[in-house]
Amino acid sequence: METQEPPRIGPLLRSWRRRRKLSQLDLALRADSSTRHLSCVETGRARPSRDFVLRLAEHLDIPLRDRNGLLLAAGYAPAYRESPLDSDRMAMVRSAIRAMLAGHEPYPAAAIDRIWNIVDRNDAMSLLLGTVPPHLTESGGNVMRLILHPEGLASQCLNFAQVRAHALGRLRHQVETTGHDDLRKLYEEVSAYPVPADLDADPGPVDPTGIVVPLRIRTPLGDMAFFSTIATFGAPADVTLSELAVESFFPMDEQTDTLLRTLAALGGGGGR
Repeated sequence: METQEPPRIGPLLRSWRRRRKLSQLDLALRADSSTRHLSCVETGRARPSRDFVLRLAEHLDIPLRDRNGLLLAAGYAPAYRESPLDSDRMAMVRSAIRAMLAGHEPYPAAAIDRIWNIVDRNDAMSLLLGTVPPHLTESGGNVMRLILHPEGLASQCLNFAQVRAHALGRLRHQVETTGHDDLRKLYEEVSAYPVPADLDADPGPVDPTGIVVPLRIRTPLGDMAFFSTIATFGAPADVTLSELAVESFFPMDEQTDTLLRTLAALGGGGGR
């Protein structure tokens, strides 16, 4: 029976350095080390100290999950805990997320994890997801699938080609900067979704006078236009916390703002 050999610190570091497009000299200077020592670490001729691994990871801007992986590959214990979001330790985080989501009403907002799964959302999100079939919203849903799946928002999106190009570009960038297999698999899945036949597949040039790529949605109440922002937690020391973000949608025009506020006043946001 074959056993998989555990990853070695050298090749992992080299992979991250090349992903960041840094030479050994560049990284050595940033980490206050020598090119010779870094080369010895990458080739397996020297074992790095725990502090050196963490210092390199900091200068390579490596996610906390992968910093733990580097430490394990070097023979050290992980430095960062990974606490389930529903654990007692994360109660304060859950409370902060709920406050952010509720405070954004009557505009839609959702908390997402590192692979774009929705872990929580406010009532106003149901306006965007109300016509999406249940199989796409099970366990909260996945933002990329909700946007790009033919049965999701694709059929309601008035500028789908532009939104698709932006979403795939964003996801592709994550794949390139992290190398994570789950993100790569998600990209391969959603990029293969067929484009609705009645929509133009060419995104065309982005309006040079615009400042963001809008999300224009046709709803039973009228057309709406949104832009979004993503907020993350500062100085995270937990893997789960470092991978959480809150995406908040804002109206791009007065019609959208009026419709959202009217729905909120009528209690039409719907439940989660």
